[in-house]
Amino acid sequence: MLRERLQTAVQMIYPPRCLVCGGLVESDFGLCGTCWRDTPFIAGLACDLCGVPLPGSSDGIEHCDDCLTTARPWSHGRAALVYRDAGRKLVLALKHGDRQDIVPSAALWMVRAAQPILKPDTLIVPIPLHFYRLLQRRFNQSALLGLAMARQTSLSCCPDALIRTTYTPSLDGKSREERFATLADALSVHPKRAQQLAGRRVLLVDDVMTSGATLAAASEVCLAAGAREVCVTVLARVAKDA
Repeated sequence: MLRERLQTAVQMIYPPRCLVCGGLVESDFGLCGTCWRDTPFIAGLACDLCGVPLPGSSDGIEHCDDCLTTARPWSHGRAALVYRDAGRKLVLALKHGDRQDIVPSAALWMVRAAQPILKPDTLIVPIPLHFYRLLQRRFNQSALLGLAMARQTSLSCCPDALIRTTYTPSLDGKSREERFATLADALSVHPKRAQQLAGRRVLLVDDVMTSGATLAAASEVCLAAGAREVCVTVLARVAKDA
């Protein structure tokens, strides 16, 4: 009773706001009707390896052109949003705007998208930031998403399973080949966490997938450490027609 009264009082002082536009909504961590309409959730047919939406329908497993031409070291991949419109705004607000209030809803959307590939023994592993970039940003958005997904699914999460050994420049504007070359040997398994990966199904978590270079590098080091299988999930997937 006391908790409910406190929550009511807090909502009277700080009413729930839309995560995108800041307009009033009925519940915390929600979207208003307009922003919900403008948020490109991925539903229906999607690539089984990267999660990008595909046209048409199918009862089988389908892959996009990128995944047919670029070998993926992981087994399955899912994405919650397309990286455009409100989806892009949410990612940028979380990544560069210190909007950690977006995490609970974003993680819930990612859990829903990844549900078909989640197994009881799955270990959630976020993509790491380099120490210098972590100092600049003060938090790792992928780790926040991974931890929130773990709470929502009761799966295990190891936020420091991987480390970024090289301070890589921003990948914005780089070609696919440049991205893969930049990420080569940039990630490794934390020496004290290798045993947690051995024999496990690993779910890599990141905020955005563009070329897949970061997730490929992370998948390779997890498999080299003895992971039985690696799958990936991201909040948003960059699509060519977005």
